[in-house]
Amino acid sequence: MESRTIEDNRVVLSPALRTRLASPLHIGQVVVHSRVLQSPLSGVTDLVFRQLVRRYAPDSMMYTEMVHASGLAHARQLPKVMDVDPQERPVSIQLFDCRPDFLAEAARMAAAEGADTIDLNMGCPVNKITKNGGGSSLLRQPEVAEAIVQAVVEAVDIPVTVKTRIGWDEDHINAVEFAQRMEQAGAQMLTLHGRTRAQGYHGPARWDWIAQVKQAIAIPVIANGDVVSVESAVRCLEETGADGVMCSRGTLGYPFLVGEIDHFLKTGHHRPPPSIVEQLRCAQEHLRLLAAYKGDRGIYQSRKHMTWYVKGFSGAADLRQRLCQIETVEQGIGLLDEAIALVTEALPIPV
Repeated sequence: MESRTIEDNRVVLSPALRTRLASPLHIGQVVVHSRVLQSPLSGVTDLVFRQLVRRYAPDSMMYTEMVHASGLAHARQLPKVMDVDPQERPVSIQLFDCRPDFLAEAARMAAAEGADTIDLNMGCPVNKITKNGGGSSLLRQPEVAEAIVQAVVEAVDIPVTVKTRIGWDEDHINAVEFAQRMEQAGAQMLTLHGRTRAQGYHGPARWDWIAQVKQAIAIPVIANGDVVSVESAVRCLEETGADGVMCSRGTLGYPFLVGEIDHFLKTGHHRPPPSIVEQLRCAQEHLRLLAAYKGDRGIYQSRKHMTWYVKGFSGAADLRQRLCQIETVEQGIGLLDEAIALVTEALPIPV
């Protein structure tokens, strides 16, 4: 693994790591000019969120929210979660289910919609997904998972990738064997979240298992879990030898993260982080865009986003409670304007 040094408590990109990551990421025939990916997040990574992330990370692969393949079988039109802007490249549509035939047909729809790759969710730990055989429950049925990948690969002419976890629980960690089966079935990339299904999102991610999987397969391996800063991304890449990192919960209320890491890996220099005022301005834009895109539903969905943005200053907790109750765009913008004024007043006066 590459070594790194710390100066002034900030990570410095080692020449070895920079050289290793200098070339583009190849996912089958798709070439991605970034080693930092934005994770699919249910209820989060819609067209609006991806637009904000891409502003700071124009080369990164983005993912839609996961789409239930069975739900597409009788749909009169594709759901909004599959909306893809023709200008947003590269982008992947993530699908989940436990039936190869349904997933194959859903993959054809996703490819027709404009996806650059099809990602198969085999890692979601949520009970309502796993109890019906989807998500991380497929870790306990590797033969079904293998059949799914084979069916989808045969159905489309774009790369098929898999996102999964290291195992069902501590007693059933099968990441290496599972990854090998996915590769043999035709997957062109594997993203590995370094936690078991039983862990959910608790406890430290087990990057050591990601390192083992990287050594065991030839297709690109993307490390996921606890990548929340430039420092953690560099450390993860060094410890795992992975071909890239995927940012998940660290981007909630902070669409700047993917771009910050991408910029550092490409240049070795830190991009100045946004000020609190800049983050609040971004929250206002997020609210406006969601309302324009989804109407009243977008306003209600924006409540959670606003609470993620609002932190790190006096009065933030009270503001979060008030933002959870907004009914109109004007209410949200007004509350955020008040916060911006208070933060600005509290800034030190230049001398």
